[in-house]
Amino acid sequence: MADHGNGASLHIAVFPWLAFGHMLPFLRLSKSLAKRRHRVSFLSTPRNIARLPKLPPEVAPFIDFVPLPLPPVDNLPLDAESTNDLLPDQVQYLKKALDGLQSHFACFLRSTKPDWVIIDFCQHWAPAIAAELNVPCAYFSVFRASNLFFFCDKITGSTSSHTPEEFTKLPESVPFPTTVAFRLHEAKGVIWLCRDNASGISDAQRLISVLKSSNLVAFRSCIEHESTWLSLFATRFGVGDVVPVGLLPTQTDELASHAEAQSSSSTTILRWLSEQLPRSVVYVAIGSEATLSAEQERELANGLELSAVPFLWAARKPSGSGARGGSARIHRHGLVIEGWVPQLDILRHNSVGGFLTHCGYSSVIESFQFGLPLVMLPLIMDTGLIARWCTEMKVGEEVARNEADGWFTGEDVAVAIRKVMVEEEGKEFRSNAEKLGEVFADTKLHESYVDAFIQRLRSKGG
Repeated sequence: MADHGNGASLHIAVFPWLAFGHMLPFLRLSKSLAKRRHRVSFLSTPRNIARLPKLPPEVAPFIDFVPLPLPPVDNLPLDAESTNDLLPDQVQYLKKALDGLQSHFACFLRSTKPDWVIIDFCQHWAPAIAAELNVPCAYFSVFRASNLFFFCDKITGSTSSHTPEEFTKLPESVPFPTTVAFRLHEAKGVIWLCRDNASGISDAQRLISVLKSSNLVAFRSCIEHESTWLSLFATRFGVGDVVPVGLLPTQTDELASHAEAQSSSSTTILRWLSEQLPRSVVYVAIGSEATLSAEQERELANGLELSAVPFLWAARKPSGSGARGGSARIHRHGLVIEGWVPQLDILRHNSVGGFLTHCGYSSVIESFQFGLPLVMLPLIMDTGLIARWCTEMKVGEEVARNEADGWFTGEDVAVAIRKVMVEEEGKEFRSNAEKLGEVFADTKLHESYVDAFIQRLRSKGG
């Protein structure tokens, strides 16, 4: 694929936070740049690099993986290099270890002098190192513009003591009606972002520092998707250059290579799906990092059975349980798979009619790419804000929860599933999801955003 701009190819270094929910979108952006024959250096730790998906042959020559060895840190388990390897309260030690990569990062920039470095919210020290070496620095947000706006509005506001209650209020600076705010139980789970941790600096301070010192802020977004939030973000926070890079949806060639990598469990899954009626199955997956307690997992299982809707559940072990395998179990109404599943092949299968999801941004993008409505069970970080937006767009139903502690029952799960999959309201959800899909699956549109992004890098990088 040719770059529509003129001039020599760029060398772009990318350095995501050590979480797969961040590394994978950074890798997707890297592949888009590499398709245009730009050279990409992807910085991460050795174990994370080894766990990333294999590159397609057409982009592999243009992407170099640069391993940065994590320094040992007290309370950080050996071999723990991503948030996937840790319990939530251990992640602060990973941030401390990340901060120990400054000299390696400086050494890399000094020796290679890339045209740009694209960083994540966590590397608050990176822009200053890059500026010393005259390398322009961009922040790539893997969050929706609306979600980052909400966070930034709260953490830069006049409230001196950040309370969970504050995070349940709509930002006063938003000039249009919206429901994008946290529920109380969600706010209790994100308020720690404003508090110091073992690294000595809060996530809120990291983010604000990166925003203020980057030459450009790029969003995984597009004008057709959230134009009002993108423009509002630029004016509210005085960020001079806000650039959407498109939604980076899955390409058809990726689906083809994905199909080649099918496991035996994939064969079982696809055979079972082919035996179901069109649009009858609800696919259930709550992401790689969201966890449910054993009690709540039982309620979810109970709700799937109560709904009497055929389901395919990509289950993970409940916290505190033993090791898991790659097993498949057939239940009265559905199939439970423990281990890796071919999510994209599942979402695009004719028998799948809805997606019960934790509302991670990548999962939501993939769901709408295939025009599927959502049953929403937001669990971590900004997923509650994504669920509010989806409710505004009438593309699904959120599972009812206890406002204070987030508890849900099997009955709550069953009610939401049936509303999306069986009842009349589900037709409107599906129709709206399919309309969104026209934008989310428009490969040419999103490719044009990447082209425009490269042009901005050229002009701004001098």
